[in-house]
Amino acid sequence: MNCPRPFAAVLAAFVTLSGFTAGAQAPAPAPQALASLWDHEHVSSPVTPLVDHAEVKRRIAALAAAGSASVLHVAQVGASLEGREIYDVSFGTGPYVVLLWSQMHGDEGTATSALFDLYAYIDAHRAEPSVAGLLSALTVHTVPMLNPDGAERWQRRNAQGIDINRDALLLQSPEGRLLKKLRDAWQPKVGLNLHNQNWRTSIGAPPVGAAISLLSVAFDQSQTMSPGRVLTRKLASVVRDALEPLAPGRIGKYDDAFEVRAFGDNITKWGTPVLLIETGPYPDVNPDPALIRLNFVALARALGALADGSVDLADPARYDTLPLNQSLNLHTVIRNVTIIQGSGVPPFTGDVGINAVRRVRIDDGQRLLFESYQIDDIGDLRTAGRLFDVDGTGKVLAPSVTGATVGQEIRLPEWTKDRPSSTLVLTGYQAQLMLLRPLPNGAYIVERLFPGQVEIK
Repeated sequence: MNCPRPFAAVLAAFVTLSGFTAGAQAPAPAPQALASLWDHEHVSSPVTPLVDHAEVKRRIAALAAAGSASVLHVAQVGASLEGREIYDVSFGTGPYVVLLWSQMHGDEGTATSALFDLYAYIDAHRAEPSVAGLLSALTVHTVPMLNPDGAERWQRRNAQGIDINRDALLLQSPEGRLLKKLRDAWQPKVGLNLHNQNWRTSIGAPPVGAAISLLSVAFDQSQTMSPGRVLTRKLASVVRDALEPLAPGRIGKYDDAFEVRAFGDNITKWGTPVLLIETGPYPDVNPDPALIRLNFVALARALGALADGSVDLADPARYDTLPLNQSLNLHTVIRNVTIIQGSGVPPFTGDVGINAVRRVRIDDGQRLLFESYQIDDIGDLRTAGRLFDVDGTGKVLAPSVTGATVGQEIRLPEWTKDRPSSTLVLTGYQAQLMLLRPLPNGAYIVERLFPGQVEIK
């Protein structure tokens, strides 16, 4: 696959930003150049949760069909409990072996999409010095979807109901046994464990959503600092430095307490130090493209740094000083608004915090993604993080009424304790809300509607 001609300017920028000069060892690509390349060339689907095993299988078949014209090698290495294929996509012929695996939790697929962008990048730019150097220095094995049965249901666990990431010791899941088998066969020098984290994950004060969180995985209760853990701390520092210009203030760190059952901890114990990369919330109506882009840059930059040796020069303190994860993030906060709960309680002024949960439904064989919104908290929420902030000063927040439209003039029902609204402004209720502007005549103008659920396409 040759690099398309329209991207010549991007490639020129890549050469400039990376500092490559003819005759020198090509360094790992610069993050800004990788981000620009992703913008122009990515092949991933725009909404990650809609990627199922059938799409992965189609994409894998297309990679395999290229045959010797590609530097990518495809092999089925196993199957799920329900017989869905599990693949390895590998590239490179170097002595330094790296293993990446994604979607061992079936509903955590952002990195799966990023891996297909990585494959396209490696194949398209294989003749360029940095990628050619990577291919000669590394042998990279990737498992893009370890839990296809869970992915089919869009659930964390596999078809047995087992959390594969807690099955490293008992090995009761076929997917867990496969991962152990691959690690033992390939003996990788480092592993990258790719996940998604809860949208409530936050960092900093005031808190903001943690778009990416990193963990240099421990292998014992004492959190011993072995050479392998030093390596993954340095690799995490490389990823931090790559992503902070693209998502400033949104890169965090997990507590590195040892989890005796977890695969990352045990793979590190077995001799392959693991860096965990978790994808979290992002302040965009459709956060998936930005998050896939961050994953792509993180993976390409990490592999490049391993290949050219620049990882050895990284400062592990850059990892150590990352802010620790918290769970203080909300999807939307409506601030300083007059709240009419719809229960007969007198109006009062405060903040309303809304959380979002993604759900996938299969309808006539078609995969549909919904975001459901629920009222999480009411009161003084100034210390909460939020992806979206709505100033409700001088406005009224009330339960939605049937047929209300933005711009419409309405009068609110006389809600009482005996005849409350069916959609109350109370914690735990679906966030079917109206933001209203009061009029002198006692009526209101509907300024904004908050739906309880939205289909994402």
